[in-house]
Amino acid sequence: MVVLDVSVVNVALPAIRGGLGFSEVDLQWVVNAYTVTFAGFLLLGGRAADLLGRRRVFVAGLALFSLSSLLGGLADSQGLLIGARALQGLGGAVIAPASLSILTTTFAEGAERNRAVGIWGAMGGAGGAAGVLLGGILTDLLSWRWILFINVPIGLLAVIGAQRLIAEGRSDRGTRDFDLRGALSATIGLSVLVLGIVRTDQTGWGSVGTLALIAAGVALLGVFVAVEGWFAHAPLMPLRLFRSRTLSAANLSVLMVGAAAFGMWFFLSLYLQQVRGYSPIRAGLAFLPMTLCVVLGSTVASRGVTRIGPKPLLVAGMTSLTIGLAWFTGLAPHGTFLGDVLGPSLLTALGIGLAFVPATIAAVAGVAPHEAGLASGLVNTSRLFGGALGLAVLAAIATSHTDSLLRAHTGLATALTSGFRVAFAVSAGIAFVGGLVAAFGLPGRARRPEPAPAPAAAAETIAAVESA
Repeated sequence: MVVLDVSVVNVALPAIRGGLGFSEVDLQWVVNAYTVTFAGFLLLGGRAADLLGRRRVFVAGLALFSLSSLLGGLADSQGLLIGARALQGLGGAVIAPASLSILTTTFAEGAERNRAVGIWGAMGGAGGAAGVLLGGILTDLLSWRWILFINVPIGLLAVIGAQRLIAEGRSDRGTRDFDLRGALSATIGLSVLVLGIVRTDQTGWGSVGTLALIAAGVALLGVFVAVEGWFAHAPLMPLRLFRSRTLSAANLSVLMVGAAAFGMWFFLSLYLQQVRGYSPIRAGLAFLPMTLCVVLGSTVASRGVTRIGPKPLLVAGMTSLTIGLAWFTGLAPHGTFLGDVLGPSLLTALGIGLAFVPATIAAVAGVAPHEAGLASGLVNTSRLFGGALGLAVLAAIATSHTDSLLRAHTGLATALTSGFRVAFAVSAGIAFVGGLVAAFGLPGRARRPEPAPAPAAAAETIAAVESA
């Protein structure tokens, strides 16, 4: 549900623009308001889960997400819809790391956790493709408002299920120091930096406003690093975590996957609707094979990690992603779904599933239970920040190329398709770099986990559930 809401609005944007009178420039904030708060608050959401209780924070995030979805669906003005989307992003920033933290502390490191994280990754990866499908169906059959209303019953059912089935859990350490200075500098810094990046498609990279926002974000993140390294008594993100070669390389790989994949959903949706004239529901159905392929890749990866470790699967996934994105550079203005879209979309989707699951498993491997939420927040931050950065860069490149062709009196369909091809070529380059990071950054052999007292852990979980 959380990942789906990043992409679900893409096919509904024309309907939203007509319904609430958005301008072309302001329309992007229906997407960006969600992305900015989501990326900005992930670290804080993950740490809150560790300190306040994973189930408690998870349920609070679900409640906020459901309420803001209801407000967005009822919105009768542009400001209310954008505000509701920002609140959705805040709820998502709590849910995503708390959910992964619950899994990593419930299941012992090894085959069980790999399967659990594989399912989690499959749902997250499929959410990107399923969002386009669901958005098209709901927009065509009902209205754009139902892409938000649909979250309400799902969220409420999840709240009930979480209260009954998930054990409460928090750090057993005495301190609950939230590291306020670190939290503020990280949250505001990430939010401002992402804000500066996502505005580049309307202001350009060289404008004073853009450079000021990016510089302010970088400066605040520099303050965050200083606070964490020298001043915080209980750091929000202890810098010693990055001494782990596995954690660092895995997070960088996740960032590259996000940067390459987020743009792909966006540009392919635009190609199908703006160039090929697909209706929202037809465009959504075109993404169905991709959704199935992401689930397939995630399933294969979760099982394979136990046998061969994350590195070979991550490299294979990034290779598949690179080839699929490069194949998309052959899109034609009058291309067909079977001839131009299906093949590269399946290869790209398979690569996403194969890459994201082992990268996530590697990013939380060996992390102490009291820092599981933090590691989960970090890997989700890497994915969302990579997605925001990648989409902003690719959109700016594609728009610039398309505009130059339009000024030369090239036909609209040809100009748009040419811009999309350039964006896919750059995406393929990003995925290739991610493959190099995985190949040379991750250790050559999977770390063998220490034997875990699984029966005792299970007993503690059952006792916690009963006492709750």
